Parts: sequence; C-alpha cells; structure tokens
Amino acid sequence: MNILILGSGGREHAFTLKLVESSKVNTVFVAPGNAGTAKIATNVVISPTDFEAIKSTVLENEIKMVVVGPEAPLVNGVHDFFLADNELKDIPVIGPKKDGALLEGSKDFSKQFMEKHNVPTAKYKSFNNKNLEEGYAFLETLQPPYVLKADGLAAGKGVLILNSLEEAKSELKEMVSNQKFGEASSTVVIEEFLKGIELSVFVLTDGKNYKILPSAKDYKRIGEGDVGLNTGGMGAISPVPFADEAFLNKVEELVVKPTINGLQKENIDYKGFIFIGLMNDNGNPSVVEYNVRMGDPETEVVLPRIESDLFDLFDGVANQTLHEKSFSVTNQTATTVMLVSGGYPEAYQKNKEISGLENVVNSTVFHAGTSLDNNKVVTSGGRVMAITSFGDSIQEALDKSYDSIEKISFDDMNYRKDIGFDLI
Repeated sequence: MNILILGSGGREHAFTLKLVESSKVNTVFVAPGNAGTAKIATNVVISPTDFEAIKSTVLENEIKMVVVGPEAPLVNGVHDFFLADNELKDIPVIGPKKDGALLEGSKDFSKQFMEKHNVPTAKYKSFNNKNLEEGYAFLETLQPPYVLKADGLAAGKGVLILNSLEEAKSELKEMVSNQKFGEASSTVVIEEFLKGIELSVFVLTDGKNYKILPSAKDYKRIGEGDVGLNTGGMGAISPVPFADEAFLNKVEELVVKPTINGLQKENIDYKGFIFIGLMNDNGNPSVVEYNVRMGDPETEVVLPRIESDLFDLFDGVANQTLHEKSFSVTNQTATTVMLVSGGYPEAYQKNKEISGLENVVNSTVFHAGTSLDNNKVVTSGGRVMAITSFGDSIQEALDKSYDSIEKISFDDMNYRKDIGFDLI
C-alpha cells in the first residue's frame, strides 16, 4: 500500500520512519517533507493545505491512506474534502473531520466540551470586543497568574500567562480589539491558572475504541531552567516518571473515557489522535488543552517506544477495528533534544549547512526544519532536528543524545543542555 503523510516536521519524519518499517507498506510519500524524509521516502513539494494538489498526488500515485501531521489541514477540513469527493471518499484519512478538529481549532468549543462532559479543567469564560468590560471584571475575580488564550489557531503563540492584573487587562484589549493574533484572538478564553506539573498523554481512536500511547513531557521555553520565550518545544522525555499507573488510571477514567464518550454523544465521528495536555496536581489530572494531532517533539519520543506495527494500528482506525490490534511499548526511556537555529524563536537565518550527521550512531536524528541544497543538508526552519536516544534511565538516554549532538554542527546551532532537569 502507498501512503501519503502531510507535513514537514520532526513529527512527520517519525511517522515516516515507523511506516517504512511495515511489511504492508510499499511507498511513503511526504508532502512537503524535509531532508530526513527525502532519504527514506518520496517528498512531494505541495502544501498540506492545498487540497486540490493533494487530490492530484493521491490519484497519480495510487495512494490508499493519508496520515495528517499538523493541525491546519484538519481544522481546514481535509478529511471532509476527501469524503465529499467521489474519487477520494474511500481513501481513509487518519485525522478528525472539521467538527472533531474544533477541539483544537476553538479553545471556546473545547472548554464547553469539557464542561459538558465532566472532563476536569480550569474554570473559564470567553470574551470578545462586545463584552470587554465583563472580561475585565472576570479577571478581577481571579488570582494571578492570569491565563489568556486566543480562541483560534495562532501557530502556538496565542497563550499569554501574566502576573499583573493591569497587564492582563491591557493584553485582553490588544487581543480582541486590536487583533494581536489576527482573527484567532477575536474571541479570547480567560481561565484560572492550573497548578502542578505538566505532561501530555496521547490517544489513538477509531471513534469507539482507543489505545493510550506513552506519556511524554516536553520543554517549551528557549532558556535553561525553563526561562525565556516559548518555542514549539526544545526537547521531550517519555515515559514521565511521575505519571505512574495509579495516575494514568485516573487519566483514563476521568479524562479519556469521558472525552471518547462525549465525542460519540455529539455524533462526532473522530478517527485519529487526541493529544491531551494535562496538569498533575497532587495526583489529580486536569486538562489544559486538547490538540487533534500528535505533538512535536513529543512524537519523537512516543513513536519510537511503540513496538507495534504503526500501519496496522492506522488500519484499525480506518476500519474501526482498533480494539483487535496488538499494542506494545518498550519499557526503555526515550529522550529527545531539539537543535535550533540561533535567534529562534525570534528572527533566525536559514540555509546553514549541517555537518556530522553521518557520525551519529547511538541516536536517531529526526529532521524538522531541514532541506536539501545540491545534496547538502541545510537548515530551513527554527527548529532544525531532534536527537532521540534510548536508555534504561533518563540520564542514560540523555547522555547518548548529548554525545550525538557533539558530532553535529551548523552555524549558530543552539540547544538546551538541561532537558529533563526537573525529572532526574
């Protein structure tokens, strides 16, 4: 079977690597892919949101399954596009339709969903330009820090956590009145700040049945000690030591089951991943957010730990037979450290040649922001590549990742040297 993966990051490279291992998969196409996917699959230079170009690619290459990496194609309705097209409707898409993608596409919708289906989460209210004064009043009822979230997709930048009430009021006005994050912030969700330790749990579902994938913890801030600007993620670890069996049982009973049941009650036929961002507050889970795809760089530690055939699991999703599929995970720890361009997450330069990749032997290099220039691997994004390693402990795995990083170089290469600092 030929498969098309939409996306260009480390997450998509991880999907590709896992799918080419399957004896049931012939060729994997990646749109648009990166320098890493180019070595093991066929890159197609089209946008993941150009649905007509995707249709042409699918038909020309006899593709029989589409796996969606990023959120934008899902929120824009790529699954619905396939179902509405006579030539595409029988080709399974791994990723929810537009109604399910609202769990990530609208913070307001997702909070309403959690409230309706008794999923534990922070108390909240939504505001827009018409009830701005009510938003100010609601902020006054909360204790700092104050959490403001743009309702729509804002490329991971639409969440503000502020300690000053006056600053929170000012930013609320900037978001809804002056469209600080564009149309995404025309509605803003204000919620109470959740205390605890953050982690992510990933679920793969066929709409009725589900598999809970390994837990992971990522590190968002650019600076060591978790300081500085937010990024797309500077590293990740799986499993999370404090997410023990008792805690994960609570997550399943209080979060996963009500979420899956809620989707069914609302007649949302959901086929794909649910990323559940959680806070562990003294052993009690509370949902920070839903995403409707795998996280990045969490995918680069979660997928390598799965020992089962990923295509087989996706086939179970497509045919609603996921409960019949075997599922096993290694007990070893996986860690990943992200190499980023100097200046990221602000302005950075591209097209820096990357050397030393051929010397990495004890880690897997997942390409993210890379491309090929005359057969040379060069940087093309802020987050350039994730270096993933296994070990019997977090420290052992991290030591391997950092040893491998010493063999890789490009101008202005930057990375955090303290991934996992709070877990070791």
